[in-house]
Formats: sequence, structure tokens, C-alpha cells
Amino acid sequence: MFGIGVPELLVILVVALLVLGPQRLPEVAKALGKALAEFRRATSDLSEELGNAKIMLEEEARQAEHQARAAQPQATPPPTVSSTPQEKREKQEKKETPSGESQ
Repeated sequence: MFGIGVPELLVILVVALLVLGPQRLPEVAKALGKALAEFRRATSDLSEELGNAKIMLEEEARQAEHQARAAQPQATPPPTVSSTPQEKREKQEKKETPSGESQ
């Protein structure tokens, strides 16, 4: 959990037994266990609340983006006019200058 191996844990338990004594050690361990459980519960609740807030913010951003897209006029490409080869030649002739050069 905290990078503590079995030998380190045994040393901690022996020191705690010597300092607290055999009568108080179970009481202290029980209180410590309850405190850790409460801490985990609180962090879990906080994490869940932050996750819910993130989801709500993402949903609001999507709705705002959708509304912004709907408000913008859709750009439609100009209609394409298919030209026949004859029409293309006529347009080219109109673009030519009187000296016969293209612009």
C-alpha cells in the first residue's frame, strides 16, 4: 500500500506493541482502521462528485457547441453549371483581347 514490506511491517508492529502495550494496541488498531475506512469513503465520495461535475460540464459544452453551430448560417457552395465544350469556347473567346492574346 505505502511500499512497506513484511519486514518493515513487523518492525512497526513490535515498536507499537512496546510503546502502547498489549492492552491498548487492539484499541488503537481498531480506531486507526475506522479512521482509514472513513478517509477512503470521503475520498471516494469526493472523486465521484468530481466525476459527475466533469460529465455535466462536458454535456454543457456539447450543448453550447451544438447551439453555436445551429445559429451559424450554413455556407452552401454556389450551384455548379456544367458547360458544354461550345460554351467553354465562347467564354474563352470573350476573354480574349482584340490582339488575340488571353488575359
